[in-house]
Amino acid sequence: MSNYTWCHGPKCHTQETQSRVRGSGDNKVLRTIRIKETNWNKDHAFKYFCNKNCLMDFIATHLGEIVKIAPRREPLETPIKVVKETDTNWRGDPYTRTSISRVDNA
Repeated sequence: MSNYTWCHGPKCHTQETQSRVRGSGDNKVLRTIRIKETNWNKDHAFKYFCNKNCLMDFIATHLGEIVKIAPRREPLETPIKVVKETDTNWRGDPYTRTSISRVDNA
């Protein structure tokens, strides 16, 4: 049996699309979209959100609480080595090329 999830977007039920219209006669409503879990979305945010707008609305609404889950108290750093190489172009003019390579300290 397939798993379904209701979109977690806080404004999903307010977007005026035909796929959200439910009901008959004068009892029509706009309803949150139900998302089917597939191989494409099973390990992705779109398992819980029907589109990018709903995802970004959720993040904007709950960003403070999301950051409180794992607050960053110190910066992250990646060891690198800056390499400057001098070369000449096709006319023989010298130039310096700078490249960054990661250093494995393991």
